[in-house]
Amino acid sequence: MSRLVTVSNRVALPSQLQAAQGGLAVGLRSALEESGGIWFGWDGGVEQQIVGPRTPRVQESNGVKYATLRLSREEYDRYYLGYANQVLWPLFHYRMSFIHCDNRRLEGYWDVNRLFADHLPPLLVGDEVIWIHDYHFIPLGQLLRERGVQAPIGYFLHTPFPPWDVFRALPGHADLLAALCRYDLVGFQTAIDRDNFLDCLKHFEPRLDPPPRVETFPIGIDVDQVAREAQRGYNSQQGRRLQQSLRDRRLMIGVDRLDYSKGLGNRFESYEALLEGHSEHRGDVVFLQIAPVSRGDVPEYEEIRHHLEYLAGHINGRYAEYDWIPLRYLNRGFHRSNILGFLARSDVGLVTPMRDGMNLVAKEFVAAQDPGNPGALVLSRFAGAAHELEGAVLVNPYNVDEMVAAMHQALTMPLNERRERWQQMIEALRQQDIHRWRSDFLEALHDAHRARTSEAL
Repeated sequence: MSRLVTVSNRVALPSQLQAAQGGLAVGLRSALEESGGIWFGWDGGVEQQIVGPRTPRVQESNGVKYATLRLSREEYDRYYLGYANQVLWPLFHYRMSFIHCDNRRLEGYWDVNRLFADHLPPLLVGDEVIWIHDYHFIPLGQLLRERGVQAPIGYFLHTPFPPWDVFRALPGHADLLAALCRYDLVGFQTAIDRDNFLDCLKHFEPRLDPPPRVETFPIGIDVDQVAREAQRGYNSQQGRRLQQSLRDRRLMIGVDRLDYSKGLGNRFESYEALLEGHSEHRGDVVFLQIAPVSRGDVPEYEEIRHHLEYLAGHINGRYAEYDWIPLRYLNRGFHRSNILGFLARSDVGLVTPMRDGMNLVAKEFVAAQDPGNPGALVLSRFAGAAHELEGAVLVNPYNVDEMVAAMHQALTMPLNERRERWQQMIEALRQQDIHRWRSDFLEALHDAHRARTSEAL
């Protein structure tokens, strides 16, 4: 088995393995432990200034080497805050008005990709397969090829990919398309994302031959592991405290990073409209929204935080009673098992992003449920998970009336219907779990590299 080298912006270090991590970190770590390998990326640290040559910090655990680099303040501002999160992130989520692009940020993005391309080859010993993740490292495959790396190199985008009319608004878009064409395999979450990319290639000149192999690989979760963790969280002190605080009221829950793509403002407004139009839910339902702050240095994130705080205060000020608060809004994170335990105790899961590559919280909500009495899932049609979870109550998050109807339907859904919907969804999750996602991608990468190498001869 070839040694796997995974590259991602952040590395889940061994000291962080028991912290609040999502399914992606769990899946990648298990793949690396199977074959032995390297997880390479940024360590999350920022120094005001870095003097002298840099070398990756390497630590080893269970046969996996974790190699990380630290960024300077200027690199962090230009590459991470600037280009990755104020240009590519809003572009890939179709939020054109949030894009702030200039040459300094674009150059910073390429400079950091060159930095990582310079430091990865010395870590390679031969017979590796390299798997690069997400929008932070689009040029990295091309830069590795320019440095003589001949190993199979695949790329997977976890976010949506926009259509040509959106993508071409990006300064330097042709260079990014050319870089994506240097991979052996380019993977996307959904057929829509794949087709958008292929359509962009039709408009791209000059065309590279042979082109990369392009496929969809919807990311999944480890269903049994999530169920075990959810049960542990359900029975934890925090889980019991949550249940006691509800006083037999029903619980709706949302768990999202604090991000404008997650549709939290529309969700809060829809919940207010639910309380207005369906008075029977007043005093009977509690909506818990967990939204840890992310990218707080980006102005748009500070704005959405203030807006949500205003909406939460408005809703509670209008509808709260002396013994009932309708909306609990928390800007903090929790241990992963506690989050899953909260999902397990919830009657309704609200996953209503304006656009999302996949959204694993939707899948984790399903896996955390009690098969005998499962909760109902309200899911945005614009999340990648909607293509698999047909048993969810699918909704257009831009339409407040439709959101209200979906919440009401989920809260009043009969047990037999909830069981039938849950059964469809859990079967879909088991069919396309995290292990299949990983094995399908790596198998396709080996095939694509062999085919591309033979075509180039």
